[in-house]
Amino acid sequence: MEHYLDQLSMFSIKPGLEATCELLRRAGHPEKDMKFIHLAGTNGKGSTGAMLERALRAAGFATGFYSSPHLLDVRERFRVNGIAVSQEDFDHLSGELELLARQGGSFSYFEFTTVLAMMIFARAGVDVVVWETGMGGRLDATNVVLPIASVITNIALDHQAYLGNTIAEIAAEKAGIIKPDVPVFHGELPPEALAVIEARARAENAPCFGPEPAEDGDSVRYEEREGRICQIFHCAGEEVHLPLPGAMQRRNFRLAAAVLRYLAPRLHFDFRRALAGIDDVRWPGRCQRLMENVILDGGHNPDGLLALREALAESRPGEKFTILFAGFRDKDVAGSIALLAPIAREFFCVPLHEADRPAYSGEELAAMVAQCSAPPPPARNFDSAGEALRTALAENKGMILVAGSFYLVGEILRQFADPHTVLDLI
Repeated sequence: MEHYLDQLSMFSIKPGLEATCELLRRAGHPEKDMKFIHLAGTNGKGSTGAMLERALRAAGFATGFYSSPHLLDVRERFRVNGIAVSQEDFDHLSGELELLARQGGSFSYFEFTTVLAMMIFARAGVDVVVWETGMGGRLDATNVVLPIASVITNIALDHQAYLGNTIAEIAAEKAGIIKPDVPVFHGELPPEALAVIEARARAENAPCFGPEPAEDGDSVRYEEREGRICQIFHCAGEEVHLPLPGAMQRRNFRLAAAVLRYLAPRLHFDFRRALAGIDDVRWPGRCQRLMENVILDGGHNPDGLLALREALAESRPGEKFTILFAGFRDKDVAGSIALLAPIAREFFCVPLHEADRPAYSGEELAAMVAQCSAPPPPARNFDSAGEALRTALAENKGMILVAGSFYLVGEILRQFADPHTVLDLI
């Protein structure tokens, strides 16, 4: 099975729904008896999805959570009740689907895993699936379901080669997940994006809701709890203890709370009980404390890295970091470096070892650092992420921040973390 998946390039992008629909037909439409919450957005999908999954699990539902990309193991994409699908079930069901796929036609990696997710969740008998898009929305393989709610977290510039060069064009692609008469929930959006989302909602007769309002002027305090940095604030009339730092995570929480408030009377669960479950949410790769002096974050575009900076300014005010950095060539890497430079004591620049997708070398990244500000922080380049982190630890480089790419975070976790802390959300 792994050989077959290896043949389907993880990074191939094939917009359109026809192939996914055909594979679903061959699989007997496993999606037909499940409830889906469909998430799109430039950033925040994973964190918001993790909050929704944890809340619904706390409310008593059996949950499925389909997310991408994965950090260590493809099984992370398919979590049932917060736990990654077992290797035995993954091998069995993916083998079944491979036989169906080999009957003819061409399927991308994401099309295959999307149908596989439906098969896994259907066999597990889950009640509600938190269903995250891969890219865009309108032509994303996940857009073959009729959800009970659509969620659009935020809109920023990313994947312009596929989604458009303006905020409005990208918003139109994300708005493609809006279905007739199905409520849509949106986060805090730029005005041009909000106009597109609201217009599409009206055209589809879809009720349209924003996030829960901020309370107490969005005041927040931080404390450490069981080795995790927890932010404490008020939302929906409750004191919230959220173990994901930063203003963006408060925005994600308010969006998740709006979805839960709407669904509670319709799915017959206790809103407060569900909301309290988010106090225990886990989402690897987002401001994750790997060691006492190592923080990991998968932010890979300026919008995501600005959110990271905001989170660090709140939780570790005034601190400078040794930044272990990498980036793919199809991202705004220069813009990302410029955002991180003000909090950098030094950059450790590394390549990414993903054969199917071109990345910058450490030397190229160090040259970008030298051009990003006056005076620029020092920059060194290394042959690998593991070598860079071991050097930073050996040289006592203070607080170390790993950022710039989700795949960089994965490379570090693969070498330095217990896999179960990444695979499972419990």
